[in-house]
Amino acid sequence: MRAFGRELQAPECVGDPGSCGRPTTIDPVSTFSIDFLGCKVSYSDAQAVGERLRAGGMTEVASGGDVAVLNTCCVTHEAVRKSRKAARRAARRSTRVYVTGCAANLPGAFDGLAEYVTVVERCSEETPELVARDLGGLACAQAPHRRERVRAFVKIQDGCSFSCSFCVIPRVRGPSRSRTAAAVLAEIEQRVAQGYAEVVLTGVNLGCFRDREAEYDLPRLVREAGALAGVRRLRLSSIEVNHLTDRLLDAMRETRAVSPHLHVPLQSGDDTVLRAMGRTYSAAQYLARVARAAGFNLTTDVIVGFPTEDDAAFSRTLAAVDEAGITKVHVFPYSPRPGTQIAREDPVPPASKQDRSARLREISQRALQRRWHTKLGREETVLVDRPGRGYGDDYTPWIVSAPVGELVRVRGKAVTDEGVVAA
Repeated sequence: MRAFGRELQAPECVGDPGSCGRPTTIDPVSTFSIDFLGCKVSYSDAQAVGERLRAGGMTEVASGGDVAVLNTCCVTHEAVRKSRKAARRAARRSTRVYVTGCAANLPGAFDGLAEYVTVVERCSEETPELVARDLGGLACAQAPHRRERVRAFVKIQDGCSFSCSFCVIPRVRGPSRSRTAAAVLAEIEQRVAQGYAEVVLTGVNLGCFRDREAEYDLPRLVREAGALAGVRRLRLSSIEVNHLTDRLLDAMRETRAVSPHLHVPLQSGDDTVLRAMGRTYSAAQYLARVARAAGFNLTTDVIVGFPTEDDAAFSRTLAAVDEAGITKVHVFPYSPRPGTQIAREDPVPPASKQDRSARLREISQRALQRRWHTKLGREETVLVDRPGRGYGDDYTPWIVSAPVGELVRVRGKAVTDEGVVAA
């Protein structure tokens, strides 16, 4: 296994990529496959690497390419385990493997893998170029590439300057930094020209987006992005409750293309737990903010089994989820992360975490079913993102027969465990 990325080129490859036992050029018909674990930012980063390789003349395949790129996640111990398993699987199928993303920055996470597995120890905009450079620059004619144009993830911000006690992301991604508004709007126009039906604005901490020189914040960016010609649907990936301002809600409501869906992490509904987590809001403040988002489909993240969470604290989380009107809950059983403030603390028994996770997921499923039943007999616009499946304006899943990539008007006729069935 090799590792590079702290410098812009692998030190052992400077001046002679072939000295690493790898060819200095890649045949124009060489193939690559790309995969990711974790959040939409991880997907966006993987997408950027894929675009650079295609521009260099390589052809993307679904799996088992000559080159495999894996963008990893480290938000939980389980995410790191899955990342390592995926890297091993890729090493069995491909002759070169590049491990990128958050988990690549954890010391020793990928030790013991084959020599032709390269760990790119950097989470930045430079990763695509690092990979391409290691492959000899990829100075080839651009290969034809076909893919379904459905949903484009446009990263507007990266990194985090907050210090939640459980979170390793500031360590692996660095402090908050934003792209310029001009670059973001230009990329959105490019995605629209490529035929993407939906644009999702992503970032590690989306509400921290600022282009001070051009006087842009997130509400202004939302308004201008949603007003661009050809943008049919615009969505935010996630927003912290402290950034859920009236200005942002007004911008979303008043911009035609914006999806009425908000993912607002809760993490816990208990104030003692929230303080121990280093979160900067109380449960009451969270509930007051999301109450202003009437009409939006609310989804959230919750950590169960945090070191200070007892049964009473967990009950308060269940109550907060219910009062907020949240539908989908992404449940994360707590696991200590190296380099965090509470890296060695994990007193809640695994059985308690499993029980609480199951109870919360059951409540979430019931809330989803209630919302889905309100769609019966009503019309909605659905984006078909894979065969037989799609998402409505508010991110409700639909079962629908239409070409992938199309926005279609449908009417709800039934509800299953997987979503609303279109008439």
